[in-house]
Amino acid sequence: MEIVEDVVIVGAGIAGLTTSLGLHRLGIRSLVLESSDRLRITGFAFTTWSNAWKALDAIGIGESLRRQHDLIPSIIVASTFLIQLPSEISFEGYEVRCLQRRLLLETLTKELPCGSIRFSSKVVSIEESGLFKRVHLADGTILRTKVLIGCDGVNSVVAKWLGLQKPVFTGRSAIRGFTNFKGGHGFGTKFRQFVGKGVRSGLLPCNDETVYWCLTWIPSQEEELEDDPVKLKEFAITKLRDTPDEMKYVVEKTSLDCFVSSPLRYRRPWELLWGNISKGNVCVAGDALHPMTPDLGQGGCSAMEDGVILARCLAEALPKPGEDIKEKANEEEEHKRIEMGLKKFAQERRWRSFDLITTAYIVGYIQQNNGKMTNFFRDKFLSRFLPGLLLNKANFDCGKLN
Repeated sequence: MEIVEDVVIVGAGIAGLTTSLGLHRLGIRSLVLESSDRLRITGFAFTTWSNAWKALDAIGIGESLRRQHDLIPSIIVASTFLIQLPSEISFEGYEVRCLQRRLLLETLTKELPCGSIRFSSKVVSIEESGLFKRVHLADGTILRTKVLIGCDGVNSVVAKWLGLQKPVFTGRSAIRGFTNFKGGHGFGTKFRQFVGKGVRSGLLPCNDETVYWCLTWIPSQEEELEDDPVKLKEFAITKLRDTPDEMKYVVEKTSLDCFVSSPLRYRRPWELLWGNISKGNVCVAGDALHPMTPDLGQGGCSAMEDGVILARCLAEALPKPGEDIKEKANEEEEHKRIEMGLKKFAQERRWRSFDLITTAYIVGYIQQNNGKMTNFFRDKFLSRFLPGLLLNKANFDCGKLN
């Protein structure tokens, strides 16, 4: 069976659903393919900076999400290596919140027309079909589309088709968790971060009752994490032995089904300078484009930027709603417009992605390094400088949809 679609988006994650909703707001229908049988909420929550809230406002869902998440006024950075007072950096003038991934994806989905997402739809291959692309699914379905957008994460099938290399291991790993405290957690609203001895951790309140926490470290060859959540929890608590009691307490209170661990991967930034972000009527966005380490908190934020900018660029290329078919250009001219629209998107996102990937990697390396001299230099001199980078990268406006 072959189905014809104007726009097919692979992946119902942050980038895919943001792009789809952006197109919907502009009157353009898209079909989102999701390989799993439901929305994926792995990761639980993530930091959203001012640039992300501008993107959420652009697609019309910012206010509803603000009401469910507290504003974070500052970040407190403490060393677990040196005995010194923690440093605090104010977020005054910025909008920073810890956004629950589940609420974001559910809100995006509710705003889309019924039938916009096709679950249990794993892409197995892509082939040329004249001016179209034919997308083959694992269940035998074939989709014929004018535009193909890959928002299918670090193991992107679309990125592979474009010739982009598979993201590489950074030499670091992460454990993330999410804890619910009925009646309130009592930690306030500030972002707390602890750095030293090769371990970086932090906790971020989402609202009065929910707290997101994360831990990154450099694993040794002997440290192979098992799937057993009990052992994973024990491992995390052991790694956090030098952090304050509040950090350990949050992890201890985390339910076993609220742990997730993963190696940290990133795309080599120079690959974005000469690789194909787009090719003809195909492009990538989100983690399929710019997988990065979590050290800037910009992975999800930049995926939302992608969605708004990509929807805007495509809307300029595709026929407007209600346009008389006689006024439409022929298929070749339309294909050229689509190609130019995707090239415009690639040009806008190339250097921004390069900057975020590179800066995140460097910040992570400095904060994670376990050398005594690096520890001393970082904790004594750089602890006040590094948080400023977080604010600097949040000074980005993706613009309106039109």
